[in-house]
Formats: sequence, structure tokens, C-alpha cells
Amino acid sequence: MFPASVFKLDNGLTLIHQDIPSTPVVVADVWVRAGANYEPKPLYGMAHFLEHMIFKGTASLPPGMFDQQIENRGGVTNAATSHDYAHYSLTTASSYLEETLPQLGELLLNAAIPEDEFFRERDVVLEEIRQANDDPDWQGFQALISNIYQRHPYGRSVLGSEKELMQHSPEAMRCFHRDRYQPENMTVVIVGGIAQNRTLDLVSSTFVNFGDRCNDFPTKDEVAEPVVTEIRRQEMYLPGLEQARLLMAWTEPGVEQLRTAYGLDLLSVLLTEGRTSRLVRDLREDKQLVQGICSNFSLQQESSLFTITVWLEPEHVERVESLIRLHLHELLSEGISDRELARCQRLLCNDYAFSTETPNQLAGLYGYYNTIAQAELSVTYPQQIQSFNTQELQKIAQDYLSPNNYAVTILKPV
Repeated sequence: MFPASVFKLDNGLTLIHQDIPSTPVVVADVWVRAGANYEPKPLYGMAHFLEHMIFKGTASLPPGMFDQQIENRGGVTNAATSHDYAHYSLTTASSYLEETLPQLGELLLNAAIPEDEFFRERDVVLEEIRQANDDPDWQGFQALISNIYQRHPYGRSVLGSEKELMQHSPEAMRCFHRDRYQPENMTVVIVGGIAQNRTLDLVSSTFVNFGDRCNDFPTKDEVAEPVVTEIRRQEMYLPGLEQARLLMAWTEPGVEQLRTAYGLDLLSVLLTEGRTSRLVRDLREDKQLVQGICSNFSLQQESSLFTITVWLEPEHVERVESLIRLHLHELLSEGISDRELARCQRLLCNDYAFSTETPNQLAGLYGYYNTIAQAELSVTYPQQIQSFNTQELQKIAQDYLSPNNYAVTILKPV
């Protein structure tokens, strides 16, 4: 049973509330379907840049005033942008929420995006891009997703590029803001020591005066989900790299196939979680060919991503990739033991329990799920994980982890 209450306000905004009377803290999360995936072609990098500019004030709230007031009350704010969403978080004492949430709402709904602040903050974002380009792991991952999502927005950097950012204008950003920061694209999550009636009144009065949409906003191109039907290989030589990297990736279904996504979570644990997992035991513990190896399933709205990342010496790259492919062949043909499945289920259910203990964690979980799918699905995860059998998991591996269809990026020292 879903422990929170979900309300759809008259203007289309979704409110999720869970009262936890035992805590004096409240977390207010605002999730907006305004990530990089929603950027039309001329505005790449705009979603992340706008996240910065949201905090540069409005006509009635000077730049820096919101942060100062939160800090003076011992609160914490944070923000992040991905391909699927922009996310703003406020943690404060329950008694301060009625003062601070309206200010956050004011920033989100009425961002002024002043020109002087725009050009000043653009330099900050440009420096962020330059620092990312100096990170070999970031470069490698960016090359990998560009290779696997060749025409889809998921293949672009959320940060954008220096060339793209230099072409943006304050007016174009205001237009993007007015198009995406609308009530039907927003989920507000309030978790902590605050009653339901008080929450409803506060959110209803805060998120009310949305601006008019931008009439001439360009539409985003519709792109088909990527399909990889061969091995796409690329090799890069990077200065400053001390150890080689082997990155392998598969495209997977998005949220429309959540059952498959949960199965891929289990397969990720099966392959690399812990010393007894298949790839860690063979490649690191027994053969000692790699220094580290991990896999990750990243659930995304339209097309998810399964990756295997290996840290190793350059001379072992070819052999290790062949051994990983061999392990996948065995997984597809011989399947999984009941004992292995039980171990994977136990680890994932424990991780879920540990990640849903605090108001911050719960607010993030509900908001994330409601932005890409439906909030109520967030609490069904343990039951879904426990309901898998070995045959179903093997079938998912056969359908989505082919040793013959994937993208691979190899990084080697110069």
C-alpha cells in the first residue's frame, strides 16, 4: 500500500504528501519534466543552465536572498538536472516551511533570468564543462552514450557544449522556462513533520501563478528509440590516464516495461555485486585480470541503459572483453541457479530498505517515480524483485544482454 497521499490540483500540478509526525524536519522536493531530453535542437544545454539561473532571483526576490534565508534557518537546498527532469530540493525545520516554500515557488514560477546574471553564470557553466572535459572517466562515458544513442537526446551531454552555450540568449531561456515550468509538468513532494491540510493549503497557494507559455517555442524533434544490432567499437587515447578502461553498454526498455527493468537490476547484481558475483569472482579474484569491475542499470523514461565498466591494464583489454562475452553466452544458455537468484533478491531488497529510511530519500523516490512513471509504483519494488524466478530472468538476459549487440568504448593512456 502506498504510504503517501497523491493529489492532482485544479491547475494540473501533482502533490504528494507523507506526514511523519516523529520528525521535526520537512523535505520539499519539486520535480519538473524539463531535463535535457526536452530541449529542442537550438537549445542544447539549456535545461542545466536554467537550473543555475532559477536561483538568480525574480522581480520581488533579489539574487542570493533565498539561499541566505535558508542558510540562516539551518536549512539546505540542492538542485540537479538529468535528461528526464530538473529537480529542486529544500530541507528545513517544519516551522520554517511556510516561510521558505513560497520563496522556492517564487523562484521556480517567476524566474527573472536577468541579462547581467545570465552572462555571469554562463561563465560558471562553461567552467563546469571544461572541468568535465578534463575528467577521463566523464569523457569515456560521454563517448559511450554518444555511440549508443547516436541520434537520441540521451546521447548528448546534459551540460551542453561550449559552442552551444555561447549561442544561447536570456530571451531564449525565458521562453524555455515558460514552456516547461508549467503545472502539468511539475510534481511537488512534501515529506516530514507537517499535516496534510496545512500542506495542501501551502502548496495550493504557492504554486498558483504560472506564466503564459511561449508562443513561438520550437518543438523538439521526435526520435525513435535506439537499436543496436552489431558491436559498435571505439578506442580513445587520453593524456593523464594511468589505467585503461573498458566500457560496454546495451540499450534497454524504458519505463513502459518496468518489469524488465527490475529484472535487469537483478542481472546487474548477479554479474558484479560482491566478491562472489560472476564477473568479480572470475576476472578479479581468480584470474586477477582487472583491478575493478562494476555494472549498472540506469532506468530512463524512454530508453534505459545497462553498462559494464572495467578498470584494467591496457594489455588485458581484449581478453577481458572476450571473457565478459563468454560469461554472457553462458548466462543466456545455461541460466541462473536458485541460490544465485536468492542472493541477488536479498541484496536488492536490503538496498531498497536502506534507501527509504529518511524523509529526503522518500521524497526523492516518490518524485522520481512520478516524473518518469507513477509515484505508487515506487513502493512495489521489493515485491516485484522477490517475484522473479530463474526462467524469467534468463529470458530477460536473452532478450536484452546479447554478447553480439552492444557498444564498447576503450580508453587507453597516451
